[in-house]
Amino acid sequence: MTEELTLWQRIKEDINCVFDRDPAARNFFEICTTYPGVQAIQVHRLSHWLWRCDLKWLARFLSTISRWVTGIEIHPAAKIGRRFFIDHGMGVVIGETAEIGDDCTLYHSVTLGGTSWKEGKRHPTLANNVVVGAGAKVLGPIFLAEGVRVGSNAVVVKDVDANQTVIGVPGRVVRTDLTEDKKQQQKLAQAVGFDAYGTSSAEVDPVAAAIHGLIEHIQAMDKRVDAMADTIHKLGGECPEVDMPELDGCDLQQQQQNNGKVD
Repeated sequence: MTEELTLWQRIKEDINCVFDRDPAARNFFEICTTYPGVQAIQVHRLSHWLWRCDLKWLARFLSTISRWVTGIEIHPAAKIGRRFFIDHGMGVVIGETAEIGDDCTLYHSVTLGGTSWKEGKRHPTLANNVVVGAGAKVLGPIFLAEGVRVGSNAVVVKDVDANQTVIGVPGRVVRTDLTEDKKQQQKLAQAVGFDAYGTSSAEVDPVAAAIHGLIEHIQAMDKRVDAMADTIHKLGGECPEVDMPELDGCDLQQQQQNNGKVD
């Protein structure tokens, strides 16, 4: 009786959590009848219970029916925590030994897959409050700690520490603690209409790499010129004062738009 009560409580939580994560959700009935992610997790709660009761064929058959109806494949042995939400859902695959904590969210075409045919733990473990973006692949017996965010189409094959954001192929952690030099370079890049640090592709773009190198070179030259000017002043010399444009005022994109206007 306790297990049944827990099962239905979890199903109710899975439905109610949709209101917090999808602004399009309007009412309880609509969520139950039109959200394939919610339907898939409801069926999984039951099939997982059957799996634990050693009714494995029935559990697999039920999960197969769910896959036909929802387009979401969840192995009945997968362990899923409370308030789990799959948004849109089509193409989601969750493997047998996958473990998912509380308050996690997956988007469509996400795979929590294995990289080995050996028995035992071969699928990932997600801690609480993990969000995996559309098309992302989390592969192998790796661990994503609490609060991790996985960007769309990323491929994650290594453990990720808490509250990190992972993007790219293969997945890499996005650095948010930029040094002052990196912040200045980023500011200059954005001022001239180039986002040197927002790229999410692991492939090397030669043009982007060249512009990135030029920005670093310009900043290094600025520092060197400032140091030379200070040395000249200390030796009693004079350097002509030149008004340098501020980065905030150097909006190349705006200048190009203005130059392109026809009077």
